[in-house]
Amino acid sequence: MALPPRRTPFITVLDRTLRAGRALGLVSPAELRMDAMLASAAEDTGLDDFGDPWFKRPLAVLLEAIQGEARLNAAGEWAARQQFHHVLRDRLWTQMWFERHPEILARPIPHPVVIVGPMRSGTTRLHRLLASDRRFAHLRSFETISPVPRPGFEEVMAGGSKDFRPKLAARIMKVARLANPRTLSIHPTGPYEPEEELGLLVASMWGMKHEAQWTVPTYGRWCEGEDAEPAYRHMANLLRLIGWSQQESSLRPWILKTPQHMLDLPALLKVFPDARLIFTHRDPRQVVGSAASLAWNQTIIYSDHADARSVGREWLRKTTLQVDRMMEARNNIPAELMIDVQYDDMDSDWRGTMARVYRFLGLDMEPAVRGMERYVDRSRALKRRPHRYSLDQFGLDEGQVLDRLAHYIQRFDVPMEGQVAPARLSVVHG
Repeated sequence: MALPPRRTPFITVLDRTLRAGRALGLVSPAELRMDAMLASAAEDTGLDDFGDPWFKRPLAVLLEAIQGEARLNAAGEWAARQQFHHVLRDRLWTQMWFERHPEILARPIPHPVVIVGPMRSGTTRLHRLLASDRRFAHLRSFETISPVPRPGFEEVMAGGSKDFRPKLAARIMKVARLANPRTLSIHPTGPYEPEEELGLLVASMWGMKHEAQWTVPTYGRWCEGEDAEPAYRHMANLLRLIGWSQQESSLRPWILKTPQHMLDLPALLKVFPDARLIFTHRDPRQVVGSAASLAWNQTIIYSDHADARSVGREWLRKTTLQVDRMMEARNNIPAELMIDVQYDDMDSDWRGTMARVYRFLGLDMEPAVRGMERYVDRSRALKRRPHRYSLDQFGLDEGQVLDRLAHYIQRFDVPMEGQVAPARLSVVHG
């Protein structure tokens, strides 16, 4: 079995420093109790309305799973505490903005275009190509990290000061790259790059982001049995808030995408009933290997006990569930509201593939071509190194993946690469 990559010395040094600080009484332990975290966020903001209390249900399950399963190191505990505080503080500010500006919640979200596909199936590329078209609205990376403007944002809107969130996002990205430089090749980004709305679901303590950074299988399975509609309703309201903060026309359709939608299509369509869906497909050997690699490269930051075989098994299971849920949901979606796009077609002829997407959307592609070409050029500069991985690193082989996902390959006629030995099965596109 080939060994997966190890974490950087930066995290080991940080972890030892935090442990030493605790031993000397200079650093307080990271308290991961719900009541303490809610109280801390309320004290920090002077507010007490967190909105729909539904989020406390997944938060309770997640905290229990972190305590019982994640085996976080000191750096992981500290990072988790910071993440929860950030999200809870944003929930308080969200309600503040809705109270100050009730017109935000009246903003329509007309016929969004939602890209739905497994992790690492080319959704980012398709999303960013469409986001380069100014006829659509999109999130920027700093807005999925910090969806909610800080108090005093009216002055920013009036041109009297600058929004702090892009600078904060740049700092967070810098630390993330110190923690693991491979994140730049796995998911190239910058504060202003178009980004998915996964952070808007995290605002409800919902979604696979938690499973990709921590070993929390109990939480993951709990979510798989719950109705995600409350999380999607909060996500829609955050989109309204972000559109208002961008001073964006509410008539422009949003371009959305996150692999979480594979599991939650019924909830998504309850909240966005006029959504147009673009499904992406890719050789499942590549999807599973790349998803496992992404999760591994995050998990090793936060825990000293990550197990590559466990990561491989879990993301094979998770990918299979995503595919099964997606296929089941499609049985109730009118054919005219969806289109299928193959990863290989985007690789070999992105212009021709995008022309077919634009015909589906009923739009002339020509006004968007120059913006797309600029994105293609920019993406080459962003992606400095290829993302390399193998199934073998995670205790998997091609046969296991093909057996589990043969029905998916057949249903969507997914192009398959040659039968390459597992240890050499690698790709260069995320």
